[in-house]
Amino acid sequence: MSNFADLGLSSSALAAVDRLGYEQPTPVQEQAIPLVLEGRDLIAAASTGTGKTAAFLLPTLSTLPRGTRGKRAPRVLVVSPTRELAQQIARTCMQIARKTGHFVTTVFGGTPYGPQINEIRLGTDVVIATPGRLNDLMERDVVDLGRIEVLVLDEADRMLDMGFLPAVTTIVDATPAERQTLLFSATID
Repeated sequence: MSNFADLGLSSSALAAVDRLGYEQPTPVQEQAIPLVLEGRDLIAAASTGTGKTAAFLLPTLSTLPRGTRGKRAPRVLVVSPTRELAQQIARTCMQIARKTGHFVTTVFGGTPYGPQINEIRLGTDVVIATPGRLNDLMERDVVDLGRIEVLVLDEADRMLDMGFLPAVTTIVDATPAERQTLLFSATID
């Protein structure tokens, strides 16, 4: 088993690894991180609790140039089926972003639109979203997905099982054809 430094992560991403308290990469991290760093599309299946979130966030934020706060569209989009999962991904992403210098916005239903709209309008690098709320924000012309470089569908099979196929299709169609696509799941076959 290698260590995180052997995987090719940037120094800021390695500082995030230390902040997160990770010592050795898990098998999914060890296999996925180099492929994500190469810019390859990926489908990864690994059990819950094996570090899938860090397997896509660490390499993505490792290579994403820092942006300056301002009116700019997000470059990374992570779509997850539930608000609880979106919040969990956001917690990890924000810890990594503190070291890589990226701005993160999380959007999900069941909460007021105002604060989420304001965050997006201020400019962000990463949007973590549930399909329903993201589609609502797209319909309101709040979020522009035309500059997405990396699209992550976390628990993609679960989103489809929950009836989100039309929403996910709309989201995918709004992103550029030339992008990196990462599908991670605990249950995908």
